[in-house]
Amino acid sequence: MSTFTNIQPSPLTTGSVISSDGTTIGYRQMGHCPALILLHGANTSGLDFTQLAGGLADLFTIYLPDRRGRGLSGPFSKHYALQEEVNDLTALVNKTGARLLYGMSAGGLICLQASLNLPSIQKMALYEPALFLDGTAHTSWLNRFDQQMAQGEVAAALVTCMKGLELGGPAMNAMPDWLLKALTNAAMKGEDKKAGPESVTMRKLAPTLHYDGLLLAEMSGQLDRFRAVSAEVMLLGGSKGLPFLKPSLDALEKTLPHVAGRVEFPGLEHGGSNNPSQTNRGSKPELVAQELRQFFSRP
Repeated sequence: MSTFTNIQPSPLTTGSVISSDGTTIGYRQMGHCPALILLHGANTSGLDFTQLAGGLADLFTIYLPDRRGRGLSGPFSKHYALQEEVNDLTALVNKTGARLLYGMSAGGLICLQASLNLPSIQKMALYEPALFLDGTAHTSWLNRFDQQMAQGEVAAALVTCMKGLELGGPAMNAMPDWLLKALTNAAMKGEDKKAGPESVTMRKLAPTLHYDGLLLAEMSGQLDRFRAVSAEVMLLGGSKGLPFLKPSLDALEKTLPHVAGRVEFPGLEHGGSNNPSQTNRGSKPELVAQELRQFFSRP
């Protein structure tokens, strides 16, 4: 079997599927059968999984959808709820015949929920699925975020979200908001200058955080519904991942009927399977790809 380091890059092609409400869901594709869908989390797009996909494309046909509101996909509806995302994923599963799913953070929640009505899904790997056990403790930032976005204060809104979700840890929480806003503005401007036509930048992604916040709030405390998941599940996370999601992984490990194992990657953070970037320097998608290759290849 090949290893991640000697795999030759596979060309990306694009396609789309129509969700149940008529919305176009675009995706990128590489590799060879069987089909494996990689579903990204908040504040990212399918493009953030290209390195992870490259480590899997010699064994699988990889599908990298842009969740709605991002990149190749159409807009959110006025009555957004989790079911909208589930319908989008279901449409792609039905088109591709995929029986394998990988979901990261909010994408992991969508995979879990979709699998309840998709008995064809045989295996799922979930990296720190953003299931909150503590009510609205980590979604109370949403109203302030919405107000700042409505006022055009994108950097301030991003800081509100990052602090609300504790994405920066104690160091970020100790920094004054004015400094964080200045740093975020500088990062956005630098990214905008380098952005190509297909780039899905922080500025473009910022409005989507409203919908991810709604999704996280809707799913908070909904652990018991996943007792009915029939797929075999591998649970993944990073030793430097979000601390408040480790109890969620513990709870899912006890609740899901068919847990194939749990892996904690030393030194990896919440975005450990995403492409390395200016804001995600410590990621190592090659490590996650190695684990996924083994899990999804096993009979």
